[in-house]
Amino acid sequence: MKKGLRNILVCTTMILLITGCGKETIIEFLKGSEGKNYKEFITVDVYDEFANYQGMQSGWFAKVVKDKFNMELNVIAKNVTGGGETVFQTRSATGNLGDLIVFSTANGRLNDLVNSGLILDCTDLIKEKDVMKKYGNAVAKTNELVDADGIYAFPNSISSGSATEASEELDPTFGPYIRWDYYKKLGYPLMENLDDFLDVLEDMQNLARKEETCDDIYAISCFRAWDLNMMNNAKQFVCMYGYDELGFALSKADGSDYQNIIDKDSLYIEALRFLNEANQRGLVDPDSILQSYDTWLDKYRKGKVLYSPWAWVGQSMFNTEENKADGKGFQMAAVKDMQIVSFGCWPEGDSAQVIAIGANTKDPQRLADFIDWLYSPEGMELNGQANGAAGLEGLTWEIGKDKKPILTEFGRKALPNNQVEVPEEYGGGYWNNGVSALNFRTINLKEIDPNTGVGYNYLCWESTKEKNKTALDLDWKEQMEADTAMEYLEKNNMILIAPGANYSTPAEDSNITTVRERCKSIVIEASWKMIFASSNDFNKLLKELQDTAKALGYDDVYQVDLKNAKDQAAAREKAAKKY
Repeated sequence: MKKGLRNILVCTTMILLITGCGKETIIEFLKGSEGKNYKEFITVDVYDEFANYQGMQSGWFAKVVKDKFNMELNVIAKNVTGGGETVFQTRSATGNLGDLIVFSTANGRLNDLVNSGLILDCTDLIKEKDVMKKYGNAVAKTNELVDADGIYAFPNSISSGSATEASEELDPTFGPYIRWDYYKKLGYPLMENLDDFLDVLEDMQNLARKEETCDDIYAISCFRAWDLNMMNNAKQFVCMYGYDELGFALSKADGSDYQNIIDKDSLYIEALRFLNEANQRGLVDPDSILQSYDTWLDKYRKGKVLYSPWAWVGQSMFNTEENKADGKGFQMAAVKDMQIVSFGCWPEGDSAQVIAIGANTKDPQRLADFIDWLYSPEGMELNGQANGAAGLEGLTWEIGKDKKPILTEFGRKALPNNQVEVPEEYGGGYWNNGVSALNFRTINLKEIDPNTGVGYNYLCWESTKEKNKTALDLDWKEQMEADTAMEYLEKNNMILIAPGANYSTPAEDSNITTVRERCKSIVIEASWKMIFASSNDFNKLLKELQDTAKALGYDDVYQVDLKNAKDQAAAREKAAKKY
């Protein structure tokens, strides 16, 4: 019914145009930017739930977008504004969420946005494009989430790999990444469990402060911007033991176990206890509760934090060519009882995160062209640089004499996210400030780039591996007896792969959503208080959290999440058999 109403409105608009305009004007209107005729410079509002930057895209990626599409990207990021769902609700209420929309489809959101008329059916705009020729099956699978016929959204991380094959190549996303140089100086102490890990972090902090003659180096630093169902930084320790979140449920990667996050013996509460003990020892950055994501990243860049919950933070910010040559940098250490969760490849794409075109955009054909480009080899090289691709050919990389890709001198200094000046002809500014702010990976980095004949991840190029025989790399390999972290984990049965399944949580009852939002706030605020509480007050605060949440109806929400977690596990099992 709603789709029919939209069609009537479109037809009415066309009639009005016909009566008030000449034939040529009508044709131009209908075509938009057909044939890549981008005469008018436009600003594109991008509502992006995964972006960590708000404002106009700047630097080298902005120049690429302007040169190719004669447009600029204005990123609206709820992670930065701190408004959370309020940003979404406010913009949705106006009838114009954005020109481009990058969002989570959880809770039936994709279907809701389509039914609300906020997302464009771009079937006619995209049907002949390369993205449909190459990835049409994955796109079609994502759009099965919508009741109406059409192409409304495009999935994340499309891969040709098996669902049971880890999507990471070198390092797992999660894990105990620490300043390996200080760990070495301590004599590579054995760590059987998190208690041992905490002792090592304390010794590392003491050593680092002594050597650097400063007292503002901390083993652990946190930030609030990514808190969703719980304190995100605390949840990372859960991921070291094979679990990840789905709402208020913790789900083990192999579907063998589920936990309620507020149960006193859940891994999440154990993670809070770990951080509480760390704080008692003076190991947690006191700025954590107030600092921004950017401030947090800058502390890694300056060598002020010794533990990184993700490979791409510590390594991207601190592991410069110079530091690695000196034996300094972040590497994964081994906590013997860990079994890190890893996500398998998504042959059908990850429909939980999608990109779509807003229904009221001024030039839908141009944005369809842009989306098509994002899924192209060049789009992956450039937009995908934020996730590990090589960036601009001719600036950061080139084809060597052996016909294989190699980083340029500039690339070795700038990648992945370093403050290196970019020549004006490429956009000027600093490299790190020009990296794409979309934070949306269209296809898996392991896929073969037809422009190079090898994968998009430059760290996996043979030329890069040859250059990476630094003091840091060689020492880690000798100590761990492996070439990569993934190899080490696989050899020692310390990784657990969740098969890549095209799954998104269905729409839930509005009452459940209301209770969920209230409980989220309570869980997050209590979690932060528990970390910075005295050891005697921890259990008291936990009891208050449990009582308050349950009084609001938390248990009803958890049952929904538990069912979704089991459905996700079933989808993973099906994907494992199919792919």
